[in-house]
Amino acid sequence: MLVSIEGEVAERDRPLLRMLCYGTLRSHWRLQSWIDQLVERPLRKRDSIVRSLLSVGLYQLTDTRIPDHAAVAETVEAARVLRRPKYAGLLNACMRRFQREAIGAAEPQTDEARFDHPAWLIDAIRRDWPDDWEGILRENNERAPMWLRVNTTRVTREEYLEQLGKAGIQAAATEAHRAALRLAEPVPVDALPGFAEGDVSVQDGAAQLAAPWLLNSASGRVLDACAAPGGKSAHLLEAGQGSIDLTCVDVDPQRLESVAQNLDRLGLAATVCAGDASDPEEWWNKKPFGAILLDAPCSASGVIRRHPDIKLLRRPGDIDRLAALQTSILGGLWSLLAPHGRLLYVTCSVLAAENDEIIGAFLDSHADARENDLLPNNNISAVMRQKTCGYQVLPGSSGMDGFYFACLERVS
Repeated sequence: MLVSIEGEVAERDRPLLRMLCYGTLRSHWRLQSWIDQLVERPLRKRDSIVRSLLSVGLYQLTDTRIPDHAAVAETVEAARVLRRPKYAGLLNACMRRFQREAIGAAEPQTDEARFDHPAWLIDAIRRDWPDDWEGILRENNERAPMWLRVNTTRVTREEYLEQLGKAGIQAAATEAHRAALRLAEPVPVDALPGFAEGDVSVQDGAAQLAAPWLLNSASGRVLDACAAPGGKSAHLLEAGQGSIDLTCVDVDPQRLESVAQNLDRLGLAATVCAGDASDPEEWWNKKPFGAILLDAPCSASGVIRRHPDIKLLRRPGDIDRLAALQTSILGGLWSLLAPHGRLLYVTCSVLAAENDEIIGAFLDSHADARENDLLPNNNISAVMRQKTCGYQVLPGSSGMDGFYFACLERVS
């Protein structure tokens, strides 16, 4: 059983449980459409866990190699473990009927069930990407590959690739990156050679474009705003090769602990402080920064394949709220930038309302700002879509997550 009588997950079952949770979230709307056909009377709100349990059961029948009889039996038994024994018969009947009538073989009747996304998000992506929306939705439902960032201050990428080979871990380098490797299959971090010693970190390939893009010959005082959990902070210090003085700011003091832990593991040093990036008067020492990385809070619509719960947690109204926050943070940080300094605006969103519309409006209202639309190197041009302002990496492009980048320069 996945769940013991005490409700605790057995350690050996954690990978399976994680797979079932992620898979059920990815397939939520398809599964719900089937449940609507199978359950004639709506369940009481306090028994919504039964509907969730049925989702997991149906997912096992359609998307795993778990034997059908085991999937049915364990789902029924789980109802008893979860103190819903009166629903055991309903679950058994629904799953048997699902198999008997081949309900899963029918074509989905709605776009939500067909693409396993909420209708509002389907509409938003279709509006912003009329030629690519189906591909984006399809990639959102795939499993993301595991990317590594080699700490080239300690070991070269080629040397580390050789170490992986000796450990039986297959990986490949890409021309678009200086320090990235993409694994053929994910592995636990403790299986990575030199992880504890700081030789390597886990970071998506698109996220690894930010640090070298921002620095690109820059040195001196650098700010990483909205820095937690610290992956890009560490990359800035690695790429800076000792030439930068980095300040890391985040509004959440607890999340800053992860920044400190990341830097400590890698043997790196930075000034880490809690503060609201939209209100720098609280924490800024009045010394301007030559470069600022703004990894802005966003809908995370470009990293759904890593976090499928985003599809259920996000609401249409979140986008306007986040856009207002992004505008506020960008405006607050602009005064911290030295003349001729560079600010790289980054999101892991694919929605124009959080990306090029934010940057376009900012440029229209700030005469001292201009976009530097030159890519930092030609090797990344193949994975970039140029927008009205900035560039977009779409989910799945060369195996990367969806990220948006816009480089702004202060002209005076």
